[in-house]
Amino acid sequence: MEKNILKKIIIEYQNIASEISLKKRVFSFSTKGNDVLVGLRRSGKSYMMFQKIQELIDEGHKKEEILYINFEDDRLLGFDTQDFELLKQSYEELYPYEPIFFLDEIQNIPHWEKFARRLVDQKYKVYITGSNAKMLSSEIATTLGGRFFIHNIYPYSFTEYLNASGIKIPDNIDYQNNSEIIRAFTQYFTFGGLPELHDVPAIEKRLWLSSLYNKIFFGDLLSRYSIRNDLALKVLVKKLADSLKQPTSFTRMANIISSTGQKIKTDTVIEYLRYLEETWLIFSLENISSKLNDKISNKKYYIIDNGILNLFLTDSTTSLFENMVAIHLKRHFGQELYYYIKDVEVDFYLYESRIAIQACYNMSETTTRNREVNDLVKFAKAFPCNKLYIVTNDEESEIEVDNLRINVIPLWKFMLLKS
Repeated sequence: MEKNILKKIIIEYQNIASEISLKKRVFSFSTKGNDVLVGLRRSGKSYMMFQKIQELIDEGHKKEEILYINFEDDRLLGFDTQDFELLKQSYEELYPYEPIFFLDEIQNIPHWEKFARRLVDQKYKVYITGSNAKMLSSEIATTLGGRFFIHNIYPYSFTEYLNASGIKIPDNIDYQNNSEIIRAFTQYFTFGGLPELHDVPAIEKRLWLSSLYNKIFFGDLLSRYSIRNDLALKVLVKKLADSLKQPTSFTRMANIISSTGQKIKTDTVIEYLRYLEETWLIFSLENISSKLNDKISNKKYYIIDNGILNLFLTDSTTSLFENMVAIHLKRHFGQELYYYIKDVEVDFYLYESRIAIQACYNMSETTTRNREVNDLVKFAKAFPCNKLYIVTNDEESEIEVDNLRINVIPLWKFMLLKS
């Protein structure tokens, strides 16, 4: 790697990062300044770095103090471990300052974690992003040695989506005309919350999402993991999208894929699912009632963004609905999120917060209403529950039964609850 190329890139990104127009997201970096941002490709990690750079400049830092590098820049093809020191030297030949490092999409560079640790040990401030959870494996975490704060970055929440749209959320939302919010929710529900997509014209949104998915599929999955049976992986993703409302065992998935003519072993399915989770395309939930083996082998799977899920569905409304509830809960509650299926079925349970939630698009039929209510009531008698919700498309009410109160609430409003 030539120093002149590195110097040109350093200067170019200093100008881009300091001048780019941003729709700011509410986010708190650590006070020490050593952060790793991990999430789906195009979820906004780079823009959050630019946001931090602009905050530093507003605080009095010079843009020349910034050393931002995006390792997916095609001019950096061939960048290898030994080039890290060359990058640092290139900056030092340009400026007399102590650089603040912003290392974007670094996961593909071998042994990046050793360079990052050395920088922190030398008291530099370092910010890192990556699109693969594998970069936080136990080996790498050991090398980093607790020196970094890890942040999971998701696409826009509905609140962030409204802010990006310039729509103010009223304090007394129950007593307002919320038609503007509901119209925005329809777009968010259909196309998801990836920040760059927000300003893409409606007619081009599906094409943009399809292009992103192909980049993830061919670049982040097939290439990175050296997957040879690409058709089996395609079928797996489609089947996950089709069956996301129900738990699916590894063996059943292998049988379904094999029935399409793409022979695949159960162990390979397990590997592919891990790859999909590591690239942030999917996440999984365990059954809180199951024994350990069943917890691991019989999970429910969700797609990380509704816009991507919508690429695979024809009759999509109820699947998009439950997927959006799952994304919202995963973003805010993380590892305490489970589902429950045994004698009854409860879509989501927050173990520490003690909140049980049913996702039911339409409760107009009596049998549906009775099933959702009765399952919640039975569950609340077996598990501690502080709150009970049935999230619907547009119904809002309170149901009192057996000394329990169930809040029935539209999804758009549920996602705007402050607690």
